[in-house]
Amino acid sequence: MMRLLTLLMALVLALLPMIARADPADIDAAARGVVRVVLIGTDGQEVFPVSHGSGFAVTPTMIVTNAHVIREALHDDTLRIGIVPSEGDEAAYAKPISVSPRNDLALLQITGGSLRFPPLTISGGVSGDMGEVSAVGYPMNVDRAQGLDISDIFRAQPPVKSRGFLSGERPSRQFDSILHTAPIARGNSGGPLLDGCGRVIGVNSFGADSEAGDAEFYFAVSTRELLPFLRENGIDAQVNSLPCRSIEDLDAAERARVVQQRAEARERLALREAELRDKRARAQLEAQVAVQDERESMVALALVLIMLAGASGIYAMQLRQKGETDQRFKIAVAVSAAALLGAIAVWLTRPGLSEIDERVAAAMDGEQGLVGQSVAQASESNLLCTLVPERSRVTGAKTDDVEFDWQDDGCVNTRTQYGYANGEWSRVFVPDDEDAISVNVFDPQTQTFRTDRYPLGRAAMAKARDARAEYSPPMCGADNAAQELGAQQQGVLSMLPTRPNERLVYSCAPHVRTGGAGSGE
Repeated sequence: MMRLLTLLMALVLALLPMIARADPADIDAAARGVVRVVLIGTDGQEVFPVSHGSGFAVTPTMIVTNAHVIREALHDDTLRIGIVPSEGDEAAYAKPISVSPRNDLALLQITGGSLRFPPLTISGGVSGDMGEVSAVGYPMNVDRAQGLDISDIFRAQPPVKSRGFLSGERPSRQFDSILHTAPIARGNSGGPLLDGCGRVIGVNSFGADSEAGDAEFYFAVSTRELLPFLRENGIDAQVNSLPCRSIEDLDAAERARVVQQRAEARERLALREAELRDKRARAQLEAQVAVQDERESMVALALVLIMLAGASGIYAMQLRQKGETDQRFKIAVAVSAAALLGAIAVWLTRPGLSEIDERVAAAMDGEQGLVGQSVAQASESNLLCTLVPERSRVTGAKTDDVEFDWQDDGCVNTRTQYGYANGEWSRVFVPDDEDAISVNVFDPQTQTFRTDRYPLGRAAMAKARDARAEYSPPMCGADNAAQELGAQQQGVLSMLPTRPNERLVYSCAPHVRTGGAGSGE
């Protein structure tokens, strides 16, 4: 029995990694775009909250919520709809753009003010893997438990996050819904249900009544209802259908890939060395045979010439003894001398044994430098980089191809300098119009371009912008520009979380440009 229990426990532990777990950093990043939707009344002198629900941004100024959250405001023109963010001192009013009671969806537009929100990404499909999900919103029972007054609803509060598991998709009589176990309460209505990567898989709507200790289940409006609703209203929402992977999984896969690449490189090197040894042995044998044949041939030729010189000389001496010094005597002397000189020349010019080594070296010339040739040729080029999905973790960023010019001093597109530190070429981007920091990294050796994205809250982004304002990146071509920028960027990098929320990995190749300047900064 004990052995059986041990085997069962081992099986459970083996299956745990298969269950998709929510990443708290992704849920926190998505929560930046979750708001409290408040119905506001007035007695002519003061405003007061009547009720509230939750909502989330699908564009910087468009909010999705449930139709039943704003139902009263649709029938009472004395009520207004307020939007209260999760942080900051601003709030805003909103007006309904579209309401669909059939599937309990409503679209609101912020009116006036400068309040903007990071849009949430919507999942392209709900996985049936029973993975972990998170509900984010503003349940009233939490407000009461904290002793908050009704007027506190107007103050920014972080949304409440609860975890559960996906229990299936179940169409109701009116619309497709998702069944889950992440606890929600009154006030959660209209808030998002998120997958492990912080992508919206549903809009929380209602819960099942729990009686006699029955398990509690909750319902969210499916994205099969949400996405058509948004398209009908001209909303181009961020949609992502890629698998949800964790950064840890990517790092582990990357380490395994590097180990495999090194093993394959060692194998290729061993095969190459074996090929070179075989080729050298063949070249050695061929050179030895050729040189020996040439030496023997030239020695034989020298002997023939010596014999000819001797015969011609004897004939000339015979003619001289007879007193014949006519034309025949002169020819015999000339032939003897020429043959002797030829024999000496042939003997002196015969190939020596060192010729074998020279011929082997000539046969092997150029073989050793082929390994690094392709990298050297691609060190400076116009590049087109294409996303590698299996090495990436994308929750909302665009995945278009990236085109840019790279120079070996880290200059991109002749104007943007990359910094060099800790063996990496990188550029840190801290935008003013987006609450997310991007770190671009390029590896000229492997021709790999990577973007790590860190969505941050308003306070953290404000500190990062202050740190970024303290330095000015050097221009391309400036003395020691890469090392200087590499050091300057450390202040912002030190403020980032230990791991990014998104990682986009691109494979790059030389590209012949047909249009204008690239944008791979």
